[in-house]
This record gives sequence, C-alpha cells and structure tokens, in this order.
Amino acid sequence: MRHNVAERKLGMKTAHRLAMLANMASSLVLHDKIETTLPKAKELKRIADRIVTLGKRGTVHAMRRARQILRNRQAVHKAFHDLPERFADRHGGYTRILKLGYRHGDSAPMAMIEYIPSPKMLEKEEAEAAKKTKKAEKGVKKAATTFKEKVFGRAVPKEKFAPGKYMEKKGPSRKVPQQRAKKEA
Repeated sequence: MRHNVAERKLGMKTAHRLAMLANMASSLVLHDKIETTLPKAKELKRIADRIVTLGKRGTVHAMRRARQILRNRQAVHKAFHDLPERFADRHGGYTRILKLGYRHGDSAPMAMIEYIPSPKMLEKEEAEAAKKTKKAEKGVKKAATTFKEKVFGRAVPKEKFAPGKYMEKKGPSRKVPQQRAKKEA
C-alpha cells in the first residue's frame, strides 16, 4: 500500500517535474484542455483544482501563491478573472480526465484533461453555433449568386447551364471527329 506517499515522481527529478507541471497547468488554464499521458493528467488534476480554488478566494496572498505555481502572468490573470465566474456554483471537481487510448510510439496511455464547462457556457456555445449555421447558410446562397454574377456579369437562370449545351463547341477533341466525319462523307 502507498502509505504516506504524496505524489507521483513520473520518472523525473523534482525540479524537472515541478517545471513540467507548472507549464502544463498554465497551458490548461489558458487553453481549457490539453492532451498528455494519463499519470501526468492525474497529477495535474490536483494542481489545476487548487488553482481554481485560489482564484475563487481572490486575495493578494492567493494570487501570489498561484503565480508561484503557474509562473505565467496571463494564466494567473485568467485564473483570477474568468475561472471564478465560471465555477461560482461548484465546490470542487473543476476538471475532468478523458482517456484517449494508447500512444503509437511507446504505447503510453494518453488522456485529455479539461476544465468542465459551466451550464452558462454551454448555452452560449449552443447559441453561437446556431448563429454560425444560419449565417453560413445565408453566405452559401449569397456566394452562389455572386459567383454567377462575377462570371457572367449578371444573374443567370439555371436553364442556361444545361449539361450538353456548351460541350459541343469546346476543345479540339470535339472538332477532330467532326472533321473526319466530313472528310469521309
């Protein structure tokens, strides 16, 4: 049993491990999700949840402790301005780990760790996605008419795009058999 064993060593010396976890934590705060190996993700979960707790406290001392852990000003700013609003109604469990399978090179178990989205964020994302699809549909219709207008100088009805209409006049391969047929006749 693992009595009195605080953390995973991850096959590194202490300074290397702390620097790697600080970089991963700041990347997680800035990008909301990262992909890494499963043991690293499990170790990072402890730090990421602690950062959110410090951000929710919002004191100067908490900010200094977060800066000591993250070592990145932008990440500390986001942790103290965006994350507390996002997790105001939660009391822990701010991150989730999703297993992704095994890496091809060395068969290491891979995982994605991400901050859980708040219900407000999900509603905003759904509304934005609906707006984008409506805008894209309008853009496709408009682009089709503008392309025809650019090519022909005006909007062209569909009848003029009959499949065989322009094929008779194009290219030398069409003319050569016609000329041979005239010579033979």
